[in-house]
Amino acid sequence: MVLKRSGKYRVLKWTGGILALLILLALGGALYLNARWKPLLTKKIKDSVYEGSKHLYRINFQDIRLNLLTGTAVLDSVSLSPDTVVFNKLKSLRRAPVHLFQLKLKKLQLNRISVMTAYFKKRIEMNSILLNQPSINMIRYQVPKKTDTAKDERTLYQLISKTLRSVHVKSIKIVDADFDYVNGRTLKPLNSVKHLSVNVKDLLIDSLSQFDSTRVYYTRDIAFVLSGYRSLGKDKMYTMKIDTIAGSVAEKTIRVKGFQLIPMYPDLAFSRKYTYGKDRYDLNFDEISLKGVDFMKLNDEGSFYARSLKIGPAKAGIFVNRELPPPPNFDKVRNFPHVAVHRIPVPAIIDSVIIRNVDVAYTEYNPISEKRGTVYFQNLTGRITNLTNDSSRLAKNNHAIASLSALLMKTSRINVRINFNLTDKNAAFHYRGSVGPMNMLVLNPMAKNMGLVEIEKGEMQKTDFDIRANSKGSSGTVHFYYTDLKIKLLSEAEDGKVPKKKGFLSFLANTLLIKNNNPDKGEAPRIARTTFTRTPAASFFNELWKGVFIGIRETVGLGAIPVKTPEQAMKKVNDKLKKKN
Repeated sequence: MVLKRSGKYRVLKWTGGILALLILLALGGALYLNARWKPLLTKKIKDSVYEGSKHLYRINFQDIRLNLLTGTAVLDSVSLSPDTVVFNKLKSLRRAPVHLFQLKLKKLQLNRISVMTAYFKKRIEMNSILLNQPSINMIRYQVPKKTDTAKDERTLYQLISKTLRSVHVKSIKIVDADFDYVNGRTLKPLNSVKHLSVNVKDLLIDSLSQFDSTRVYYTRDIAFVLSGYRSLGKDKMYTMKIDTIAGSVAEKTIRVKGFQLIPMYPDLAFSRKYTYGKDRYDLNFDEISLKGVDFMKLNDEGSFYARSLKIGPAKAGIFVNRELPPPPNFDKVRNFPHVAVHRIPVPAIIDSVIIRNVDVAYTEYNPISEKRGTVYFQNLTGRITNLTNDSSRLAKNNHAIASLSALLMKTSRINVRINFNLTDKNAAFHYRGSVGPMNMLVLNPMAKNMGLVEIEKGEMQKTDFDIRANSKGSSGTVHFYYTDLKIKLLSEAEDGKVPKKKGFLSFLANTLLIKNNNPDKGEAPRIARTTFTRTPAASFFNELWKGVFIGIRETVGLGAIPVKTPEQAMKKVNDKLKKKN
C-alpha cells in the first residue's frame, strides 16, 4: 500500500512539475513574444493607417500593451490626426475629401486579435475595437472637385493590398463620445454634441468585399445614437432638449425623438427682453424622421439628400408682441420659407416633407386692446415636395409644392395649396384653397382682441381664394359666402379693462356698410378682387392671411376703409404708449 501511494505521489509530482514548467515556458514565451512583437505591431498599425489613408492620416499612441494569451491589445493616449501638407496638396489637385477627422482618447482596446495571423499571413482579424469616451472633431471644408479622368479610382482594398491581404473586425464601438462638427474655414464649431455612441458592424476589407453592394463603407452597418442632448442657446433665451437621435447608414434613416425648444421666459416677458420685435417659439415634436438619407453623398460631397422627412405628432406655439417695432432696415422676406431654404449651409434636397398631426397656435398681443388673440390650426396634415436649394435640382425643377389641411379654430376644415418659386428674385408664390362651413362666433377670441371687432352673429358657408404673391404684395380673387352677419365695434381698452361696444358706430356699420349676406336674395354672389401692398415688416404668414382677409372685407362692405400696414399699426401703438406715459 505504501509503494502504491508513493508511486501515485511521484506521478502527481512529475505531472505538476511538468505543468508548472509549461506554464512558466508559456509565460516566458509570452513575455518574450510580447517584447519582440510589440514594436512590430506598433509599426504595422502605424503603417496601415498611413498607407490606407494615402498618407493623409497618422496614428500615434504612447504605449501598446499586448496579452498574447487572450489576444488583447490596449493602446494608451491615442491620437489620429490629418497631415495638413498632404491635405493642401490634394486640395490643389481638387481631390481632397470634404471632411477631415481628428480623434483623441485615453485608451483604445482591441479584443481577440491574432498577432501571428497579422504578421505571417498579412491578415488582420479581431473580434472588436472599443473606443471609450473619445473626443472627435469632424472638420468640413469647401473643396472643389476635379472632373477629369485622372481621378484615382482604386478601392480601399487595392490601396492596402500591398501591405495587407484583408482586414476583418466584427465590431467597432465608440462609446459616449464628445463630437464637434467644425467649419474648416473659421475652425469654429458648427455643432457640438456629447454622449454620442457609434456601432460599426462587421468591417471587412478584402478582394470580395470591395465590390459587395450590400455593404456600406465595407461594413454591414454604421449605426449611431445620441442620448439626452440638452443645450442653452447662445442668447440664453431658449433651451433645446432631445431625448434621442438615432441613425443607420445601411437603413438610410435618421430618427429624432422628443425634440423640444423651450423659451426661458413667459410670452410677454420674453418679447420685452428685446429692443425690437422677435417671434417667440415653443416647440414640442414627438418625432422627426428622415428616410432615404444618402450618407455617402453627405460624406463625399458635403451635400444632403433624403427621400422623405416626416414631422409629427407635434405642437408649435408662436407668439408675436405687436408693441415692439421691427428691426430697422430688416425685410422679413428673408424668412419666407422658400427664401430661408437658401440659407441652409450645404446643398440640400428633400424629395418630400410629410406633416402629420401637428397643432399650431399663432398668438398676437395687441397693445391697443391689451389682449392676446390666437388662431388655432389643429391636426395640420400635408406634404411638401421638392424642398431644395441645390442648383442642379433647381435647374430641373424650381418649384416646391405644399398641399396642407387643418382644422381652423377647432371647427372648420381649411385646405391650401402653395406653389413656391424657389428661384424667383422677388420670392414669388401662388396659393389657393378653401375654408369650410363655420359659425363665425368662433372667430371672436381672435377678432375682439386683435381687431376690436365682435361678431354678434353670422354663418359662413364657404370661402374660396386664389392669390398670387411675392415680396412686393399680392393680388387675386376671394369668394366669401355667408348669411346674417352682424358685428359690433369695440372701444380701445384702458388698463386691461374689457373693451366697450361703440353703439352708434356699430349701428352705422351694420346699417350702412355691412352687407348681411352673400349672395343677397335674387342676386349673383359677389366676388372680391383683392390687392395687398406688402411692406418690409410684413411676414410670410401676414401676407398669406392679409390677401384673404382683404377679400373678406371687400365682400362684407368694408373695402372703403383702408387696411393699416404693420408700420401704421406700430405708429398707433407708439402714440398710445406716449399718452400712457
